[in-house]
Amino acid sequence: MTPTTPRIQNIKPLIAFGLVVSLVGLMLGPHRVEAFISNSFAFSSVDRNKAVQPLRESCETDVVETAKLSREQLLAILSVPERDSKNRIREIVQAPYCQFAPINVRAGVEAQGEAYPLAFDPDVALVILYENDEYAGYRFKY
Repeated sequence: MTPTTPRIQNIKPLIAFGLVVSLVGLMLGPHRVEAFISNSFAFSSVDRNKAVQPLRESCETDVVETAKLSREQLLAILSVPERDSKNRIREIVQAPYCQFAPINVRAGVEAQGEAYPLAFDPDVALVILYENDEYAGYRFKY
């Protein structure tokens, strides 16, 4: 055994790791890798006001800046069963951040959507859907 043998054995896992990272990078493509790297190191420079800008552009009514959901409010809303009254949701949250234009989800039924940005993650909003003053469900808007 030569004195360089232990050094070569220690470098093998490092070479294997480099090969795996390179293969993943090739599979994702250069644009996705670049986006991942820039997003990973840009958390401190994110402007939180820009995060709600696309949501604001979708609104039909005036925006209420203070209408943000806390974790407790989000959990309470998610526990409300569908087809409960709109008033039940209003007991948890007062005014929405904004309302969207009415849409027809089902034939003959007009639905109204309201948005609530999450206080703990402004990049995400909870959109609540109502049909005839009944809670019809929710989705998250990213």
